[in-house]
Amino acid sequence: MATLREVKRRIKSVQSTTRITKAMEMVAASKLRRAQQLVEEARPYSDKLDLMLSHLATASAEDIPHPYFEERDVTKKTLVVITSDRGLCGSYNANVLRKATEWLEANKAFELEVVTVGKKCNDYFKSRQWTVVENFSDWAGVINYDKVHDMVKLLTNRFLSGETDEIDIFYTQFISTVKYKIVNPRYLPIGKPDVDEEAGFNMDYIFEPDPESIYDAILPNYATSKMIMAVAEAIASEHGSRMMAMGNATTNAEEMVDVLTLEYNKARQAQITKELLEVVAGAEALKT
Repeated sequence: MATLREVKRRIKSVQSTTRITKAMEMVAASKLRRAQQLVEEARPYSDKLDLMLSHLATASAEDIPHPYFEERDVTKKTLVVITSDRGLCGSYNANVLRKATEWLEANKAFELEVVTVGKKCNDYFKSRQWTVVENFSDWAGVINYDKVHDMVKLLTNRFLSGETDEIDIFYTQFISTVKYKIVNPRYLPIGKPDVDEEAGFNMDYIFEPDPESIYDAILPNYATSKMIMAVAEAIASEHGSRMMAMGNATTNAEEMVDVLTLEYNKARQAQITKELLEVVAGAEALKT
């Protein structure tokens, strides 16, 4: 059995860990509220862009005249993987990286490259066989719009210049504090919007000055909006995962303190009993 001093040292160590995990849980909860608010505010804007694009496609008599919609014979693919900069968020990063690796293995027939978002993602892929084009890290748990614009510029330039034929993204879609879903949408080329033929008969759009100019104005904002949503959803999911992980760690530490306290009390009682027995034995020895 461990000595009283050893058990007491372990109790203090676990109590210190409990204070740390509790503080991290509270910080993650605070950041989650802000990240969740950002996601909820950004979603309507993204949905309206989808609706606008669908209406324009419905009203357009011809194919959409913009290179973002250009479907090519795919020989090279780019995968954007979004994870966190820091750990201590449960299985969040491991789940995303596992799914991304499965996707890369399934697309071995193509030439592949990876754009990493987050230190954990970059640390994982830089030691593997796939080429890392660029890494965007040091987000500090909040969305950085300058970095998002740099990401969009890099990806769109590579697609438009023909350096890659298709761009996909792996990120976590925020559902609730305790739940997220890993999604893998295609980023470029943009999929043709669903055309509502019935609605088209009731729409009489006049393109002014012309469809090309309108798409040139809308689609760059559309691409930026989609990337902002992906990063915002991933950050919210990260904070939710970290809050849950730290909450579970705090609960486990508190339970361990209870177990160690019980062990400490048992050891203390055993020591007191031993000392009493020694006193009684000494007293009996003196009588004889």
